[in-house]
Amino acid sequence: MLNNEFKLMSKIKPDRVVDCLGLFCPEPIFRTRTEIDSISTGEILEVIADDPSSEEDIKSWAKHTGHEILKIEKKGGEFHFFIRKK
Repeated sequence: MLNNEFKLMSKIKPDRVVDCLGLFCPEPIFRTRTEIDSISTGEILEVIADDPSSEEDIKSWAKHTGHEILKIEKKGGEFHFFIRKK
């Protein structure tokens, strides 16, 4: 990844944030789907989750629905997913 690309990726500003902390599968996926349906194509949704299975669940959901995961940040026990609606 080029240095400029890294700088751009580290400064992603979501258009909407959904807090799924304390929720377990399948609730984070349900909330992510509801929120992504409410934003416009090209906008970015940040999903915050602490369910250990959320990383694989969100990746799989995005692959099947065609949305783009721009970045996944791990902060302590939290995952921050930045997803662009396609």
